Amino acid sequence: MAEQGWVRTRPAGSGKRGAVTRDRDRDAAGRARNARPRDALGRPLPHGADGVERAPEGVLRTPERALAEAQALLDAGRPFHAHEVLEDAWKSAPQEERQLWRGLAQLAVGLTHAARGNARGAATLLDRGAGNVRGYADAPPHGIDVTGLVAWARDRAADAETGRPVDPAPPRLRGPAQARLEPGAAAR
Repeated sequence: MAEQGWVRTRPAGSGKRGAVTRDRDRDAAGRARNARPRDALGRPLPHGADGVERAPEGVLRTPERALAEAQALLDAGRPFHAHEVLEDAWKSAPQEERQLWRGLAQLAVGLTHAARGNARGAATLLDRGAGNVRGYADAPPHGIDVTGLVAWARDRAADAETGRPVDPAPPRLRGPAQARLEPGAAAR
């Protein structure tokens, strides 16, 4: 893993429009790495504050493990962190499953926006996520409850769009039979 450090992203007074003149967390290759602690909903806290444990980024997980970890985070009221797990799965998924994992990550972000009180953002991401997973309804991979997730997301998006409070209850990512299996059991 690359060493983290503080680097200036652009020289102060560079004259560039929108130039960033404050220091940001960057790794040795210059990629952004936000080392600030975060709360349960992913909001950054001041340096030195006590945050919640973050899901490690860039971890290769089996689909079963990714779904189990994301579900545990959703159930614990940490949809932002579930999104990070699902985003890793999206980035490492085979091409034919990428839209599914992208949609699952968007559903978690939509729930994050709802929990933060951002109804417009919640509606947008829930609707977008439902649209991305909907195409997998005929043959859902990994026991994912595509039909249930689409209905869950559309109901909550409609609530957000009309100003009704969004039910914060997390979705079930897998169908009832798959949800009862322990992680990895489906692969045996």
